[in-house]
Amino acid sequence: MSLVVYLAALVFGTTSVLLFRRPRAAMRNPLTLSTCVAIVLGALVFVCAAPATLATVNDLTGVPNFGAPLTYGMLSAYSCAVLVLLINWRGGPRARVRRMVLRTMAAYGLLVLAIVVLFLLADADTERLTDLDTYYAGTPFMREMILLYLLGHTAAMLVMCAVCVKWGREVRGLLRAGLRLILLGAALDVVGFQLTKYTAVVARWTGHDLDFLSTSVAPPMASLAALLCSAGFVLPRLLPPVVAHWRGLDDYRRLDPLWCLVRSVSTAPKPPSSWWQSPRARLQWREVSIHDALLTLAPYFDHGVRVRVRDGALRAGRSAHQARLAAEAAMLTDAARRAAAREEPPEAAATYRLHATEVPGPSGLVELAQALRHPPGRTAAPGGTEPSAMTGTLTEPEEPHVA
Repeated sequence: MSLVVYLAALVFGTTSVLLFRRPRAAMRNPLTLSTCVAIVLGALVFVCAAPATLATVNDLTGVPNFGAPLTYGMLSAYSCAVLVLLINWRGGPRARVRRMVLRTMAAYGLLVLAIVVLFLLADADTERLTDLDTYYAGTPFMREMILLYLLGHTAAMLVMCAVCVKWGREVRGLLRAGLRLILLGAALDVVGFQLTKYTAVVARWTGHDLDFLSTSVAPPMASLAALLCSAGFVLPRLLPPVVAHWRGLDDYRRLDPLWCLVRSVSTAPKPPSSWWQSPRARLQWREVSIHDALLTLAPYFDHGVRVRVRDGALRAGRSAHQARLAAEAAMLTDAARRAAAREEPPEAAATYRLHATEVPGPSGLVELAQALRHPPGRTAAPGGTEPSAMTGTLTEPEEPHVA
């Protein structure tokens, strides 16, 4: 059982490492900081609750069942951290948020103190590693301690359920999905962990034995509930960067045809040598290098090629945007050929802005690169060259113009 609990703690705590990957920024962000603290405390609850940990703590302190107030105090701290996280998540005036956080911490601080005092007053000399709640359910002071930690945790989970239901009606997207996961985890905690604990304790009071609910059902339910809650907390914060990196990697690969065409004339500095770079960093470097190459090739643009290919694409029934991209791709291919052959630039040179340079981000370059990869046909160009016509979309065909 200890191994399962430790694995749950490891998975639970790993999410905080992902959120805390930039310590300085995280320390300045109350929401990120409170999320990490809540998840770390949740992981520590599992570590403390493992029978192997309880036995070790009892042996080191020489006090039977010393691990009980330690675990219950940690669970109360986790409940407090969850409420603080919800307060920071909701936001509002800084003074109001700070006041609510301090009140919550004060209330649960008193709860932890009460748990320790009740344990010191109780007579609990028999070590119990897995069934302490039911074994001491009728023992003075221990009974109150058990009920107190359960009530404190129940209050936090019920507040969490209420808040998730309310906010879930007001938000959309990833935040709503995260709230639903948190709600599912909190509901599972209330039903699968707390209700089973209450039932087992009350059964002891009435002379019945339902200890299996506390020892066999509650722990795995608590582990699953905590994992769902942690997933809900981190989903809205981690998934957008992951999606952005994935899109960056996809755009980086889709730029290959264009990069292969113009890389020989790019004079942009090479990226810093590093054993690893994020997909977004690689994409940014490739964008800069391609734009630099386009500037280098600009004097070689033959606008006669562009006009003929554009007119041919329009006659073939393509949209204005497709015609413009086909023409620009043909002109760019011809310019790259001229530059590679060290030919003189065309005499009727004019300044022309490619569609790829008029739109923000890599979308225009990707569109042009994919047109190079999948040309719809070929249109004859002067000198026997056959630049590829490209696909795309544009508002209207343009004549060359002077900047």
